[in-house]
Amino acid sequence: MGVVATAGRIGATLVAMAGTRLELAAVEFQEDARRLLGHLAWTLLAVFLAAGALLLAALFVIAVFWDTYRLQAVGGMAVLFGALAGIILMKVRASMTAEAPLLSATLAELRNDVDYLRHGLAQHHAEATDEQA
Repeated sequence: MGVVATAGRIGATLVAMAGTRLELAAVEFQEDARRLLGHLAWTLLAVFLAAGALLLAALFVIAVFWDTYRLQAVGGMAVLFGALAGIILMKVRASMTAEAPLLSATLAELRNDVDYLRHGLAQHHAEATDEQA
């Protein structure tokens, strides 16, 4: 078998590997984009509903204590809402750091390909040399 034919096969294999990895990256990117849009839609709906509920709850508490402790009621509601906002932000930050990075499966496959090309081809070449000897 000629060197040119072998180089052509290796080149074709590398191009096929690159194509497969790009397809994987595209699929992974689409899945991540859909997941993110879904999270965003549900989050916006939850924020809208929670804002309405919190506003009504605050007005209720202030109305109940209007004659006796109106300033304390307003201050208490502000502290409560601030504390809840802080807790929610901490949970969101923890959730975002716990997720896998974007295109992690594609990057892992590319690392495997590089390892194979570095070590697997060298080992294959050594075995072929031993067989010829």
